[in-house]
Amino acid sequence: MSTVTTAEPTPVQAAAPASRRRTAWRILGGTALAVGLAAAGGYVWLDATSDPRNLGQSDCTAVASARVATPAGKASAQDQRDVCATLEALADAWGRADSIGYGEQFTDDATYTTYVGTHYQGRQDIADAHRALFGGFVKGTRLADSFLGMRFYGPDTAVVTSRGDTYTGSREPAAADLTKTQTYTLVRESEGRWRIASFHNTQRQGVMERLSFLWDPATAPRAEQ
Repeated sequence: MSTVTTAEPTPVQAAAPASRRRTAWRILGGTALAVGLAAAGGYVWLDATSDPRNLGQSDCTAVASARVATPAGKASAQDQRDVCATLEALADAWGRADSIGYGEQFTDDATYTTYVGTHYQGRQDIADAHRALFGGFVKGTRLADSFLGMRFYGPDTAVVTSRGDTYTGSREPAAADLTKTQTYTLVRESEGRWRIASFHNTQRQGVMERLSFLWDPATAPRAEQ
């Protein structure tokens, strides 16, 4: 009976598949690196070109306000100054870490929605939360605002929109660097003082906004076109 023997692969034959595998891994690795670098470069470009065009005004009283007349009357230039004074008092109280003074700028039944979606109801709720915040997450910070618009609906209701952020130190950030968009609804109360009845804060996602405008330019607000 004959015996069939199988020839052992030569070193050259054995090395060939291993060499091909290494080459394939190098190609895959190089491709992944190129894709990663392209993605990183694209993100850097998007981030660098995502500054808003509508930066607003640092001086609240310099905003050109719209004043709609109602049967109750129409707001005056003094009303605008008084609204701005309330917002200035709000920022001052924040800078002093004064939760009572901060809450005092809101109506007793005010609502307050943060950029993470936390919803506070009532002046006391707002003041209590900020007492904790001033001693923790936002300790030592100040408020920066750049005002986008102001609308009065009759003599007793105003809506103010702004870009805003917190900062530390003595130098306020530039308007383009403010990362939040805010809406204040203010009312004149019976004693004549303007207070905030509702506040809503939204985190601006600059890169996502830029992507959406590139994908469909029609989604861009007129001020950003």
